[in-house]
Order: sequence, then C-alpha cells, then structure tokens
Amino acid sequence: MRQETIDAIEKAVAERSLSALDALARPRTRLLNHSRDYRSVLMLSAHKLKHLLKIPTLDAECIMINLEDGVSKEEKPFALVMAAIFLSELRECDKKLVVRVNALDEGGYDEIAYLNQFHPDAIRVPKIRGPKEVKAVLALLDEECELHLSIETGEAWTNLSALAVEDRVTTFYLGVLDLFANMRLPQSLISPDNPMMHYMLSHFLITTKALGVKPVSFVYQEYKDFDGLRRWLELEKSMGYTAKGCISPDQVKFVHEVFVDEVAELERARVIIKLFEMHREMGITGFTDAEYGFIDEPIYKGALALLEGKE
Repeated sequence: MRQETIDAIEKAVAERSLSALDALARPRTRLLNHSRDYRSVLMLSAHKLKHLLKIPTLDAECIMINLEDGVSKEEKPFALVMAAIFLSELRECDKKLVVRVNALDEGGYDEIAYLNQFHPDAIRVPKIRGPKEVKAVLALLDEECELHLSIETGEAWTNLSALAVEDRVTTFYLGVLDLFANMRLPQSLISPDNPMMHYMLSHFLITTKALGVKPVSFVYQEYKDFDGLRRWLELEKSMGYTAKGCISPDQVKFVHEVFVDEVAELERARVIIKLFEMHREMGITGFTDAEYGFIDEPIYKGALALLEGKE
C-alpha cells in the first residue's frame, strides 16, 4: 500500500471522518483465492491499521478480517470501510481473505451487501441458526464468494447437518465459547481431558466432513499458554482436524508445526515448482491457480527450499 494512502487513512480515522475514509474504498476486481488447504486462520481486527498492514508478511494461510467481536459499536462503521480498502488493495494474495461480518440481525446483511463490490474470498457469518438464514445470505452474497459459518448457537448445533445448502458453503468454524454460553454450560468444561469435548469435536468433525465442508477448530484464548495450545492441537490432529483459529502470529507457528502432512506438503511443493516454471517460460511470474492459490517467485523459492530440506 502506498504511503499516501496510509496517511489518508490515518487522517480520516483521526478526524473521525467516515466519508473521507469511504472515498478511499474503490471497488476493484480481485483474483479470488479458492484454496481450502489452509491450516491457520488468524483473526485481525479490521479497525486496526497497523494489523491490516501486516497481512502480506504474515505466515497465516487464512486471514480473518474481523468486524464483530473486539470491535466496538462506534468503530464498526470504520472497520467495515477499512476492510473494503484492504480488499481493494490486495487484488492478489497468497492468503485467503475472509471477512467476518456482524450477526445478521445486527447489521450483517448490510455489511455483506456493501462488501460484495470489493470481492472478499469469503464471508463468515457468526451466530447462524438454521438453513433459512443460510439461504437468505446466499441470495444476497456475490456468486463468486464463498460462505463460511460460525457454529456457536444451540440452533446451529442441532441444524449442523442441514446448513450446507449449496456448494458455496465451504467452511464451518466451531465457536466453543459462544456455543457454551448459548447452551448455559460453564467454560470450565472446556478441557482436552473432558470426554464431552472429545464428543463435541468428533461430532463436529465427522458431520462437517460428511457434508464436504472444511471444519476449523476453535480459537484457544490463552494466547501465551503454548503448552495448552499444543495439547489441543495434538488432540485435534489425532481426530483428523487440519485447521484451527488463531489470535496471534505465535499461535500460527504452533498450528503449522503440528498440522503438517509431510507427504502432502512435499507433493504440493513439487506441483507449485512445476506450475511456476511452466508459467515462467511464458514470461509469467505471478498467477493464481484454482487449487493452490496465488503463486509467485517467493512461493516458488519456498517450495524449492522445502524439497531441498526433505529430499
């Protein structure tokens, strides 16, 4: 992003001028990232410029641009426009860019309608309840955009197998804290040793996978407790999970360390190298592949380094 754009954003935010900020949000066509093999989903609050500026350099494979939790009511309109500005700036991105809107009855529908013109890779809807709401969102959502759903209400849990009403519904996120609160269960039960958690994780995974939808496990809120995070990751990996929500770059590192299939990673690297070298012969050094997402020279070099270290 150009410095003059950054300066203009900072000025508009400092002056609390939503109209000036909105003038910087220019709808542009994006090359959408339809990859579904990401392991880490890193939450970033959309009203924090310094966090959004780090997107290109972050290790996370999926970025959750958040308009909901952690964004105050006063900041939400600014966060929405900030998300739009960064989507228009990041026209190609090797990370999947998902925007988590607010609950549908708290402005979510309007946010989706606005974001359609900026073409996020996916929209994540929190506090979904049933298939009727999912169909309503799909009717509004841009046809090229994926729909991701947060499973964090009792209704969503009982309707889990009925929520994938269309192929555009590609991902479910398990929102344990909100789900427990909605079902009036104490959060002290959230322990990797609790058989109830084993059942919940298993049921969520099996049902979601049977639907052909990607399951993403819950965010571990104790962001400095890496021993606790590793315990959850080892349990989830043993069950078959391959992706988890994160709230810090340090958590991302642990997710990547545990959720790794070396055979699949090596095969992915080989394909990326082959694709890049084929395109390079045609003078193209940056392109988007339907399965592997955006590939450029740094991605190619990373694949080469991986093979050199393993073969």
